[in-house]
Amino acid sequence: MSAPSPAVKTERLLNLVICLLYTRRPLSKARIREAVPQYAQTVSDEAFDRMFERDKDELRELGIPLRTEPLDALFDDEPGYRIDQRDYALPQIAFEPDELAVLGLASRTWQQASLAGPAASALRKLEASDVERDAASIIGLEPRVRTSEPAFAPIKDAVLDQVAVRFTYRRPGGAATERTIQPWSVVNHLGRWYVTGFDQDRQAARVFRLSRIEGAVRRTGKPGGYQIPAHDAIAMISGTDGPQVTGRARVLAQPGSAHALRRRAVASRDDPSGWTELTLEYGDAESLAEEIAGFGPVVRVLEPPEVVQGVVRRLRAALDANQEGA
Repeated sequence: MSAPSPAVKTERLLNLVICLLYTRRPLSKARIREAVPQYAQTVSDEAFDRMFERDKDELRELGIPLRTEPLDALFDDEPGYRIDQRDYALPQIAFEPDELAVLGLASRTWQQASLAGPAASALRKLEASDVERDAASIIGLEPRVRTSEPAFAPIKDAVLDQVAVRFTYRRPGGAATERTIQPWSVVNHLGRWYVTGFDQDRQAARVFRLSRIEGAVRRTGKPGGYQIPAHDAIAMISGTDGPQVTGRARVLAQPGSAHALRRRAVASRDDPSGWTELTLEYGDAESLAEEIAGFGPVVRVLEPPEVVQGVVRRLRAALDANQEGA
């Protein structure tokens, strides 16, 4: 049997922590096995026991106060397990102003998608079993990642499930091809999201920027169909995605706006409309379109067509989403 990927193991440990924080009373091994999805999928009692014992030791090595208590005050033949919120909580911490500024910037990374499906499923199973819960204890265990790339969620899920995927990928310069990969990791590097993996068509390790993936990401294999090798994702990305320039874009910026674009413009001039025309160099049209769309009506794209189309597509998607929510 192949060893689980680090991401799968981390998710299982997180689900176990949530499960044991969620209850005020100690839980038996049987209840824990029912609540944690990865335990429920084990094929035998022996396999579950080995996995659970390893996970208990690892949590304690990480400093998480996993407590063993009797399930019944009159009978101590079967132990129960829980994590005491008072022992788990950090003491009060004071930060300097500059440290708070860094934390504030870091917190912007976590803006979307609350508890993942397996974790939420574990909580629902505990509720269904009438476990007395301590909902306040799981506050702070809801990591959120904000990303605008539609491919992020299906690619991330494919990494966790170790399943091959197929998608249309547009390289710098406009050529689009179908690619089939075994994804290894999803990484944010210098503000952009990438997936590393094994390209089955080219029989080599490759890196793909998520913003260049077009259309749907389709699964082409079964979960657990390959093993994720040890690899340095950042080194792979750094070696393939240097600061290359593939084109120039002309945009109009309203007075007093778009300072980030103004700072990196290679040329600028006053336009008869009263706005400022900026010339921007770019390496990826979709990334530039994503950036420009974020400025809303204070920036207008004049050329090239691929950037214009990218901005229009994003603004229309935002309009449609707002109309659906109205």
